[in-house]
Amino acid sequence: MSESSDLPLPSARSAPTVPYASYLRVYEPLAAFAEPERTHWSDYARRGAAPSAQDELRRSLVDLVRVPVVGVPAHESADAFTAVVDGVLLVCPWRTRLRGWLALEELVEWFPRPVLDAALPPGLRRQAAEDYERWRERNPDARPWIRTGVWQIPLRWFVLVADEERDYVAGERLRYRTPMVQARRRLARALRTLRAAEGYGMLADGLVEVGSWLEEFHPRSMVELDYGGLLHALPADRLAADRSAGDLAAGIAALRAGDTEGATEVYVELAERWRAVRERLFAN
Repeated sequence: MSESSDLPLPSARSAPTVPYASYLRVYEPLAAFAEPERTHWSDYARRGAAPSAQDELRRSLVDLVRVPVVGVPAHESADAFTAVVDGVLLVCPWRTRLRGWLALEELVEWFPRPVLDAALPPGLRRQAAEDYERWRERNPDARPWIRTGVWQIPLRWFVLVADEERDYVAGERLRYRTPMVQARRRLARALRTLRAAEGYGMLADGLVEVGSWLEEFHPRSMVELDYGGLLHALPADRLAADRSAGDLAAGIAALRAGDTEGATEVYVELAERWRAVRERLFAN
């Protein structure tokens, strides 16, 4: 499932060959999974089978270059990302088939019909939609554990994390990890502040939607905001200096304190910073 920006995006005309994408993931404890899936993930982690984010990306790209193109995988992935926190195993299932269906629905809004037809023939999209409808009838409560932002990080994601949770290793990763209870608390507090102010309706609406998604998960889960492929698209000095989570928190704190001018200055600067990143999508 891909995420739209908190500010209007330019009309999409083309997509990057390599998806420079960021990710918002939820890792749940084994207790959140019913059998037989719980045993599957337990055995999976014991075998040390968990692949990397790069492995997931490579597998997705292989499907895109197949002839004919594979728009949505025929079978659901049995892979996941795993983490151990305070001795507890946490699991983030890939669910690539479900995410493929959701992304396919959004492509209609992103691309002109001729471009969409050339990339993914109408018959393929129609079959995928029919398959998804039948699957959804059997799985009405299903939701993805991973959300994707292409050439951006939606500003609302930064509300969930704090600057002190920033984990940056040059050339390897830039991510934030936080307990679900903290993410929900930050979101609720920010939402109260934004709703009481003027001019932040779009950001507030985005937080409501993200909050509804987070409510679907176990309260002892972990939330991860991962810069993903953007780590390889942005200059190292820019990444080293990036404090977007702290900046947005400062803006919301200013708004809460009644400093609307200071809050506006922070938000506009942050929005422009990420707009410049998104616009690289259209660069030759």
